[in-house]
Amino acid sequence: MGALAALFLGALALRPQLVGLGPLLPQVQDDLRLTHAVAGLLGTIPVLCMGLFAPLAAFVSGRFGSRRAVALCLALIAGFGLLRAIAPGALPVIALTFGVGLGMGLAGALLPVAVKERFADRPAFATGVYATGIQLGSAASAAFAVPIATATGGWRGALVAFSLLAVVLFVVWFALTGGGPAHRRSPARPPRLPWRSGVGWVLVAVFGLLSVIYYGLTAWLPNAYVERGWLAGDAGALIAAMNALALPASLLVPWLADRAGSRRFYMATAAVAQIVALLGFVLVPDAAWLWILLVGPAGGILFSLILTLPLDVSDRPDQVGAVAGLMFGAGYALSAVAPVGLGAARDATGSFVASLWVLVVVSGLLLLASLTLTHERLHRGIGREHPLEVDA
Repeated sequence: MGALAALFLGALALRPQLVGLGPLLPQVQDDLRLTHAVAGLLGTIPVLCMGLFAPLAAFVSGRFGSRRAVALCLALIAGFGLLRAIAPGALPVIALTFGVGLGMGLAGALLPVAVKERFADRPAFATGVYATGIQLGSAASAAFAVPIATATGGWRGALVAFSLLAVVLFVVWFALTGGGPAHRRSPARPPRLPWRSGVGWVLVAVFGLLSVIYYGLTAWLPNAYVERGWLAGDAGALIAAMNALALPASLLVPWLADRAGSRRFYMATAAVAQIVALLGFVLVPDAAWLWILLVGPAGGILFSLILTLPLDVSDRPDQVGAVAGLMFGAGYALSAVAPVGLGAARDATGSFVASLWVLVVVSGLLLLASLTLTHERLHRGIGREHPLEVDA
């Protein structure tokens, strides 16, 4: 029970520094005098770092163990988050975002390894637990970012609060994971990333396309509605609600998918709902809360099920680390263009309509990729499809 609580609580720290910044971007832009494209770097850099550093997770876990490795990630998020919150000027704020992204990127790929080590008999449920932690942290940070900023005198106070939360969760992670088996350093390097695996690249596609949609909405949906005359707090509440509505879906559907139906059925159904919601933001923007009721649960279903896919196609924890490294690494690298690219589209066109149409197209591609994930293809697995190589 302690290990499950640790997964949940540790995951709470992985998104506030990114998702909580979305509702604050108008303040950040005014304070630092940034264009939409440059402000988009504050969303792009963490996602890019998730892509660059996720492939190192298998090596770091094999060397230090998942317990110490995740603790290091939480320390990086807290430390660089505090430095960023007090940094003067735009350039230091942008530069220090790389350190925050390093912690987020490694941690995201390490948690599946911890699941495989401790919960091999119920991986979907354990994955749902930490996915819920990520989404609750996202929802809470989006909901409280503007009120905290108002109470503390600006956006920097909110980032300090998110960093202090990471400090607390660092301590809690160490306390709750102390009773596990002692880590034995791997005598060999972990398996190489499965670059030649077809199913591995399908996992990259579904994860990357979902991330484009999620981080695009997180960065710019509040800003789009501020431009339509909404108050910043009300616009930020859209992202908070989107993440909150994802919570029950991210726990229930993985449990159902282990007992009835298939990954492909649930993912394709959620992708269709996501397409409808994104079309709604473009065509009937005044019904924003209706579209949030669709896109929130759809995103939760897709996110939690995609996180189980490396477990489906792998036999051992080291394989999970390699597959997750490829999926997170290449997927986040793909999605890193979303915040800055969509911001640049806003600068070029004068509104967010073109940016939202891009997300509609991306959601259609996600549906097509989801339909290729048959039960047979998943359970043939990467290890059976093409053996993972191990360096001696």
